[in-house]
Amino acid sequence: MFQLKLEDGGTWESFGHQPGQFIEVSIFGKGEAPISICSPPTRPDTLEICVRRTGKVTDALFEMGKGSTFHIRGPYGRGFPVDKLKGQKLLFVAGGLGLAPLRSLLLYALDKRKEFDDIILMYGTNNPENVLFKYELLSFFDRDDIQYHYSVDRDDEGIWKQYVGVVTGLFDKAVLFPFATHAVLCGPPIMYRFVLQKLLSLSFPEEHIFMSLERMMKCGVGKCGHCAFGDKYCCIDGPVFPFTEIEKMKEAI
Repeated sequence: MFQLKLEDGGTWESFGHQPGQFIEVSIFGKGEAPISICSPPTRPDTLEICVRRTGKVTDALFEMGKGSTFHIRGPYGRGFPVDKLKGQKLLFVAGGLGLAPLRSLLLYALDKRKEFDDIILMYGTNNPENVLFKYELLSFFDRDDIQYHYSVDRDDEGIWKQYVGVVTGLFDKAVLFPFATHAVLCGPPIMYRFVLQKLLSLSFPEEHIFMSLERMMKCGVGKCGHCAFGDKYCCIDGPVFPFTEIEKMKEAI
């Protein structure tokens, strides 16, 4: 994870980002890359991004030392409907790197805990070594205002103390009230299919389901067409979408 500071030493309060939005990271001579903001606006001292090393821009970012300077654009995109979610029970379902885009909303809800009802986190990844934000997830063990359920697909070393299996297996461990709960999802494409099936089988209203499709973006402003599906551009119309907007678009999920 990278923590970004402004050159003038100020805070990010005037940046005005919302949970679920993203920025474009620009490195001279290397290009630009869209990266989700994983810190909430309630913590304006730093802007945090979780980056996977996948190309020229992210390679250059990893090679920079502390105090290095680069440019960003943003914030961009449609985030989570925070005002609509206030007062509601929240279910977070994240798979692998999908925890990063959801983290901004999760920490926002925890920072403003009295404004939300129950908070439930289900997070699964492929093995214990690839768990994101390990110490932060462990810190939830000391809280009584969040339900947490973690899983790994496999545990070859036998070191995992939580559930071993796919993330949908965690639904059997949680007490859920579908009609009073809004679900937010982010993860690999195959996860969406099975999690959506599970949510709908539990009678979650379709309008209570929101998904982040941040993996699809490139330019961030709807010019390159990389994130186009149907009549939507993920970077402009999303990256957060109500399930009801995209349920009939197979290329979106």
